[in-house]
Amino acid sequence: MRWIDLHGAANVRDVGGLPAACGRSVAERRLVRADNLGDLAREDVATLVDGWQVRTVVDLRTPGEVDAEGPGALVDLPRVRRVHHSMLPEVGHATDASADALLTRRERLLKRYPDDIVCAMYLAYLSDRPDSVVGAFRALLADGGATLVHCAAGKDRTGVVVALALAAAGVRRDAIVADYIATGERIDAVLDRLRASPTYATDIDRIPVSAHTPRAGTMHAFLDELDRAYGGARGWLRQHGVSDGEVERLRAHLLEP
Repeated sequence: MRWIDLHGAANVRDVGGLPAACGRSVAERRLVRADNLGDLAREDVATLVDGWQVRTVVDLRTPGEVDAEGPGALVDLPRVRRVHHSMLPEVGHATDASADALLTRRERLLKRYPDDIVCAMYLAYLSDRPDSVVGAFRALLADGGATLVHCAAGKDRTGVVVALALAAAGVRRDAIVADYIATGERIDAVLDRLRASPTYATDIDRIPVSAHTPRAGTMHAFLDELDRAYGGARGWLRQHGVSDGEVERLRAHLLEP
């Protein structure tokens, strides 16, 4: 895992180097994860496109967020394609950065997984928007260059898609969890960026910083539930129409030869 330091984003990293159970590792310049890309400077775009070979952007925000914040400068380039797969139900202008994204569904979420409401929210992505999860997964199969997955904070929606892909590719659980909690190293900068945006500012401080900070136990719980309910990431993908061949293509694409 390698941090990519940019002027206009705070939570950007290449997941290359994460170890797989087979003894191989994730290759660099295959999968990059990020927070909101709306403030990228010209040099940031050059770093991602020329340096990290980003050729596909997977945007997991809601249509309301995209309308308010814009798609980001990367999509202005003809050699970069953008695919949009919202992870939330298409109602209102909910965002994952807002307290409302948790609180308005709190009762239903707690029934789903009472021990950890954030894990419950992650499981809700799988049940509420399997179409988007599958679409995001398939976007990772794009030939040539790296795929960048992002939402607003680069933590929850991005964290679920990246974890699912890594688990399906056979990356070790401890490495998946370590990548997930790495956002905590930059959570203050992430929240400062969100506070500076009218889209997210009013919601950020409704819950404490500690509630925004990713916990290892949450990702362990999410992966446990994948194992229990579906037989793991591959089982969930298979149940939702992703072929074993597609999963093997992802594995071949992500892992070092």
